[in-house]
Amino acid sequence: MNVMTQPGSAYSLEKREEKPETHTMSVLVDNEPGVLARVIGLFSGRGYNIDSLTVSETEHEAHLSRITIVTSGPPMVIEQIKHQLERLVPIHSVTDLTLLGNPVERELALVKVAGKGEKRVEALRLAEAFRASVIDASTEHFIFEITGKQSKIDQFIVLMQPLGLVEVSRTGLAAISRGAERM
Repeated sequence: MNVMTQPGSAYSLEKREEKPETHTMSVLVDNEPGVLARVIGLFSGRGYNIDSLTVSETEHEAHLSRITIVTSGPPMVIEQIKHQLERLVPIHSVTDLTLLGNPVERELALVKVAGKGEKRVEALRLAEAFRASVIDASTEHFIFEITGKQSKIDQFIVLMQPLGLVEVSRTGLAAISRGAERM
């Protein structure tokens, strides 16, 4: 709880609790061994949680990778995370995509469903409605590939549970800011 007091006064004027917010950050780093471990170490060492993490080289010639991190906490903690990331040596830039407003965010998931008869037919019908592709199949199972917002994937998984959901593999969020500017 954050308590604000008037200077020189021991009495609380206003009590305010900061609500946790979820933020997506784009971190441009040197593509070298140990960089990801340092970023993760910053989070774990300070007790911050990572809700989603993706990383891949994005600029081969410059040897740069982009790490997309989704984390949550009060605004003050989010700001601390950003400033602490900016101080790590192999980091070139940290952009809070959430603060820039409405980034394009997508995730990919592979969803394995086993079933026969009516459940099999229903799984295929739902997959078509969600625009999920069948990428592997036998007479007893399907593996669907689905991309989209995290909420869409969450909803698809919930609907597949009673139809024979076996396993799910998710990539984590990939995000980019809107507009012509590079972040």
